[in-house]
Amino acid sequence: MKQAISAGFVVWFTGLPASGKTTLANVIKELLAEQGVRVVVLDSDDLRSVLTPEPAYSEEEREWFYNVIAYLAGFLAKEGINVLIAATAHRRRYRERARERVGRFAEVYVQCSLEACKERDPKGIYALAESGEAESVPGVGADYERPLQPEATVDTTNSSPQEAARMVVAQLQAAKIITERSGEEA
Repeated sequence: MKQAISAGFVVWFTGLPASGKTTLANVIKELLAEQGVRVVVLDSDDLRSVLTPEPAYSEEEREWFYNVIAYLAGFLAKEGINVLIAATAHRRRYRERARERVGRFAEVYVQCSLEACKERDPKGIYALAESGEAESVPGVGADYERPLQPEATVDTTNSSPQEAARMVVAQLQAAKIITERSGEEA
């Protein structure tokens, strides 16, 4: 008799650009793999290069883009695939739409000082914002709406990615988002 596939979980890592969302998601993917839990990482930078190769970063485009990410994550979770999303999603409503679509959903607030984000800035977006070439950078030209009640919070300003990942996994296990059965069929 064929076993039913249990729904996967979705964890959305949100925070200012360059706060460490993608790095954290990838380290957590490795940690979970060691525990036998498989996940897929949906990274907004990777998706944006395919979905909006010449992004305008308009409010309408962002609305559409984050809806697509929420849809993809929900679709994968229904198929039993665990998903980690690394995406700023500077408006709460973007993340809440994903929460509405998924049974086991968690929001992780990747807190980091603006100064540390500017120092890291691997894509140079803060420099573009300061020069006036990019007007809608979250935290500078656009407001960033931090989560009101995230299931996990980690400050990456001074912690290593490995330390931060262990803290997040512990919080998600305590919240019963990641369980012993997260990688199994029901």
